[in-house]
Amino acid sequence: MAGCGTKKVDESAKKAIPGIKSIIAVASGKGGVGKSTTAVNLAVAIAQEGKKVGLLDADIYGPSMPNMLGLKGQKPMVDTGGQVIFPLENYGVKMMSIGLLVPDEQAMIWRGPMVASALGQLLNGVAWGELDVLIIDMPPGTGDAQLTLSQTVPVTGAVVVTTPQDIALIDCEKGIRMFDKVHIPTLGIVENMSVFVCPHCNEESHIFAQGGAERLSKEFKTDIIAQVPLNIAIRENGDAGTPIVAANPESKEAEIYKNMAKTVMDKVETLNKRKITIPVMSA
Repeated sequence: MAGCGTKKVDESAKKAIPGIKSIIAVASGKGGVGKSTTAVNLAVAIAQEGKKVGLLDADIYGPSMPNMLGLKGQKPMVDTGGQVIFPLENYGVKMMSIGLLVPDEQAMIWRGPMVASALGQLLNGVAWGELDVLIIDMPPGTGDAQLTLSQTVPVTGAVVVTTPQDIALIDCEKGIRMFDKVHIPTLGIVENMSVFVCPHCNEESHIFAQGGAERLSKEFKTDIIAQVPLNIAIRENGDAGTPIVAANPESKEAEIYKNMAKTVMDKVETLNKRKITIPVMSA
């Protein structure tokens, strides 16, 4: 059984996007846990390692990547036939988002099939070129966008973002179980806002509780690949369109994201090596 409301995934129906070696989904069970901040810093950190990186903002209702990657107000080029969109680029990362195509004040009042269609167009109608990795910033939850992604393209793995409090961890668990049902491996858990360090006395305070992500990682036999502190510089740089790994690459916070990027790419390389290509025998 594929589970309530979940169609069984036909692996043979998935189509690779030409030129893209690996696809990583950055997801969360609920909103407000820092998923997009994780995705943009992960993308820039991987690009800083010399990789060719794309970043797809799959949050149709609340796109944030134009702001976070410093591309707000810019418009992508579209070919004369209107069939191919050319992504914008900053910090060595190619990016596409519905937020680049519609005004900021326009609400996307779309039902599920329209969201799935838009996501398919952003995946396959963009001239990504040759990429080592495409990072997809998913909307929160386990709905249409997640199912569309899992059923149409071969996703290498998922990074699941949470905060330490119980309500976020419950939804994080749902996200991990969803990816398991659609046969997408969880590369690891990112515990965001794990601790607050007072800028005056350096005292650590676990504002959102402690130890939840560790319990979840043990239950699902996956790794905690980063524990990111609650830090105003991360938020300020994200709002300004200058991800912390680009704005202050020598900071402790940037180092956390850089280490996470190396861990993720090591896991992706391992998974890709396990893939077996069976040659088609001629008659």
